Amino acid sequence: MGMTVLVNAGPWLPVPPHGYGGIENVVATLVPELRRRGVRVVLATVGASTLPVEERVALYEHGQFGRLQEPYNRVCGIAHAHLQRVLTELRRRADIDLVHDHVEVVGLSSLAAAGVATLHTAHWDLGKHREFYASLDCGERLWVNGVSADQLRKAPASLRARSLGHVHLATPLAEGADQRPVPAKEQHVTVLGRITPGKGQDVAVRVARELDRPLVLAGPVGPFHDRAALDRALATDLDILANPDVRYWCDEIAPHVDGRRVRWVGTVHGAELERLLGTARAALFPITWDEPGGTAVTEALAMGCPVIGFGRGCLPELVEHGRTGLLAEPGDEAGLAALLAACQEIDPAACAKEATERFRPAVMAERYLELYEEVRAHGP
Repeated sequence: MGMTVLVNAGPWLPVPPHGYGGIENVVATLVPELRRRGVRVVLATVGASTLPVEERVALYEHGQFGRLQEPYNRVCGIAHAHLQRVLTELRRRADIDLVHDHVEVVGLSSLAAAGVATLHTAHWDLGKHREFYASLDCGERLWVNGVSADQLRKAPASLRARSLGHVHLATPLAEGADQRPVPAKEQHVTVLGRITPGKGQDVAVRVARELDRPLVLAGPVGPFHDRAALDRALATDLDILANPDVRYWCDEIAPHVDGRRVRWVGTVHGAELERLLGTARAALFPITWDEPGGTAVTEALAMGCPVIGFGRGCLPELVEHGRTGLLAEPGDEAGLAALLAACQEIDPAACAKEATERFRPAVMAERYLELYEEVRAHGP
């Protein structure tokens, strides 16, 4: 296409990340497809990133995610320093046609002020910084897309006015998913995602115990990706309990983790992730907030794993009730348990076929190319 795009992944994790890293995994999924279509990619990231691109721009050598537990006055400048490096790069060269930004608040505000052609992808709850979004002046050259229709419906009107629509997230697991044999199902169900109240792992524990289903929890607790790292921090750093996810783990989840009925396997990726999802009876999504994106949902479907969850946020857009999953009324734990008991009614092959059709990386990339052209058409 002869286009050069600076993709701003931010300073928090390398691309691709080592397991957990929602936005970084999205970027790692999108960029190879853009390059296959002739787009030159300049990736703004950290030095440890290994994703093949034409050029990298980095201020920090390593991801700064682990520092997010530090006091605000020690970390508030990290994203700003990264954006300053990005803006310096944009000022010194004229060959970048567009910025595709993925950095919350700081990316959007900095690039809006800079007046460069930008598509900002919002990956998060647009209600949590409502004053910022409601008062933001995007200028004439910055446009926004969401990752679900539900997310954008809840955005302030001023932000919706700058929106070009939504693009559902994709997963590499969806490539050829309908051609893979579905592994034999075991007895466990799983929750994939960061251990945090919004993901509802405490709900999953109660529901799985009621049905006497083994439950496997996969995902980090705060910045800790495995039990050994978490236990070391709990033994040596009393301040770690100030992290809300660590507190949630200690109070609501850890007392139930016995290694048999409830297991925590930490962050998983690659073959381990594929096996966990492929052999699970179902993936539980008892979310207690309006999840905007749902990468883990698409991963589960791609591995032929029926999705059972609360019908809120992006889930009704990603899951066809009765065909690729079952959705209960939000907060109805009894209803969720009844649906989990009926999960065998969902055909794993139908889940994989849906993922192949809707959530392949190529589908996401083609949609983003359309949005890039819209952004360029709106400005000089």
